Amino acid sequence: MIVSAFILAGCSNKYAIKPGDTLDTAFKKAEHFYKVHDYEQASSAFETVLSLARGTAKAEQAEYYLAESYYHNNEFLLAANEYKRFYSYYPKSDKRQEVQFKEALCYERLSPRYKLDQTNSIKAIELFQLFISHYPNSARADSAGKFIDKLRDKLAHKTYAAAKLYMRNNHYKAAAIYYGLTVDQYPETNWAEVALAKQVTAYLELADNSVRSKQEERYTKAVEAYQKYVQIFPDGKNREEAENSYSSAKAALTKISGSKPKNLQASNE
Repeated sequence: MIVSAFILAGCSNKYAIKPGDTLDTAFKKAEHFYKVHDYEQASSAFETVLSLARGTAKAEQAEYYLAESYYHNNEFLLAANEYKRFYSYYPKSDKRQEVQFKEALCYERLSPRYKLDQTNSIKAIELFQLFISHYPNSARADSAGKFIDKLRDKLAHKTYAAAKLYMRNNHYKAAAIYYGLTVDQYPETNWAEVALAKQVTAYLELADNSVRSKQEERYTKAVEAYQKYVQIFPDGKNREEAENSYSSAKAALTKISGSKPKNLQASNE
């Protein structure tokens, strides 16, 4: 196969792919760029090689090196697409396990700081989980698990930060909900313990600022959140705050109970 219309613009050196180059020659030139870590030139070169190599023995190699070139050039979305294309086209390749891991790793690299949109974090978690289910005995499975933990911690941080913002703006009900979500969705993370302690305080503040008819129910939620806290985190570092809020909620409930008419108290017992 001869290169006829595929010329790499801007490459004037001897490794530029030129008209008249055979597929093998074009592949070696693209491979040169990869070996010298010129990944931008390598990706352009392998794009050209791949367009010529479809249906040949070189296609699988070209697809792999194209994905790798994108990855090493920090073009992670392009790399992820090529890795996926690789294992879709070559499901029996001995590189399939590697490229499936690399696809997930691309989305992990695209994962931004916790305050930003976490779509790529969620995608990475899904792909790492899929990898572990397919290759539970792989040497890479442990790394995949650690990446999942790291990404889930980031998602927990985002949820916790939302609760904290609601708390700061005196939206106590929303704060309590989001603290609860942090605990329920990410119980294994570092944010669960502090979130549950803060939820006790959020329910206390909510009750303190509620109309009288809703206070008992909301103080009771503060007490229940504390009871959950001491059951899950008996030695939690935020226990003092949780206990202080709990004590205030209990005192408020005692006061409410004492202010009820005796016949109403008897009917509740």
